Amino acid sequence: MKKTVTRKVSAEKATTSPSRLIDAKIKELGDWRGDVLGRIRALIKAADPDVVEEVKWRGVPVWSHDGIICTGETYKAAVKMTFAKGASLDDPSRLFNSSLDGNTRRAIDVHEGDKINETAFKALIRAAVSLNTSKKKR
Repeated sequence: MKKTVTRKVSAEKATTSPSRLIDAKIKELGDWRGDVLGRIRALIKAADPDVVEEVKWRGVPVWSHDGIICTGETYKAAVKMTFAKGASLDDPSRLFNSSLDGNTRRAIDVHEGDKINETAFKALIRAAVSLNTSKKKR
């Protein structure tokens, strides 16, 4: 018989919006990773004002619009922006620099001191949204 595991969630966490949880994560990082995640988040919102923010998989920020656009994972040496359908997106500016071998996902690893090509990043977000919305219409 499979054992069921339950977790208690505080009332505060249960009612905290995903946007506030992402705010807290950025603040909690308190270093260059928080700054990068905050800048990237602002670019995502600028590219798609209708984006939905979620928090999944033990606190990973997720941005969606008719499906997942990308996730924002933080590691000691990088902020990894993983695009759920990145392999299907044109990337003329060659922003994708990680997870290039897969058939579905692609990622952008941002390291301390890296500059983000904001115009190209927003174009990639818009392309991901377009892909998601076109698949929804079918």
